[in-house]
Amino acid sequence: MSTTPVTPELRAKILSAIKDEGTSIADAAKNYGFSEDTIRKWLRGSLDNSGSSSSEIGRLRKENQQLKEIIGNLLLERELAKKNITRA
Repeated sequence: MSTTPVTPELRAKILSAIKDEGTSIADAAKNYGFSEDTIRKWLRGSLDNSGSSSSEIGRLRKENQQLKEIIGNLLLERELAKKNITRA
């Protein structure tokens, strides 16, 4: 296993492979030369109090905003359709 310090970029790449791409901890440990325990420690350290990573929270916030925009557009279209029906 690796004894050299890991760069923040490499750590982020490994954690991203696990969280976002579905790579198993065992596979990541083999591929990058770190112990499974080390990677598990990094994963625990990357979680906030709710158990979600900051990247996941950011992704969810962005998705939430997109959904709000979609709902707003649908509500606007519905109101316009109602007005057109009452005018006819």
